[in-house]
Amino acid sequence: MISVLFVCLGNICRSPMAEAVLRHQLDREGLADHVRVDSAGTGNWHEGHPPHRGTRNILKREGISAEGIHARQILRDDLSDFDFIIVMDNSNFDDVNRLAQGNANNIHRFVDFIADTSYREVPDPYFTGNFDETYTLVESGCRGIVQAIKEKVT
Repeated sequence: MISVLFVCLGNICRSPMAEAVLRHQLDREGLADHVRVDSAGTGNWHEGHPPHRGTRNILKREGISAEGIHARQILRDDLSDFDFIIVMDNSNFDDVNRLAQGNANNIHRFVDFIADTSYREVPDPYFTGNFDETYTLVESGCRGIVQAIKEKVT
C-alpha cells in the first residue's frame, strides 16, 4: 500500500483540503484501497480541531467529504511511515527537513505535482482568505499525485 502525508503549517486549511481531495480522486479512479492518505501540521496550535470553516465550505461545495479529518502535528515517525510526504510551502519543506535531520528522500513540494504552474508554493488561505485559489491548486496537484500513484500501482 502506498502512503501519502500532506503537511502544512496548522493542518486546518491546505493539508486537510489536499487529504480530502486526494481521497475523493482516488476513490473515483478505483485506487482508494491502494493508498493511505493523511495530513499533519508543523505546528500544534489546532491539534484535534476539524478543518477550517473555509476549507469545509469549499469541500462541501465540491461534493467532497472532510469527515473524520482532524488536525495533528507531524511526528518523527511519520517520516518513515509514509512513502510521500508532500509539503505545501517552502517553510514547511524546511521544517520537515529539519525534523528529518536531512535523512529523508521522500519529502516533496506539492507544486511539483501541478502541471504548468508559476506558483512556487501553495498560498495559505488562513492568511490570504482565498480558499478558491487554494482549492484550484490543490485539485490540480492531486491530479498529478494520482498520476504518480497510478505509475507505481500499475
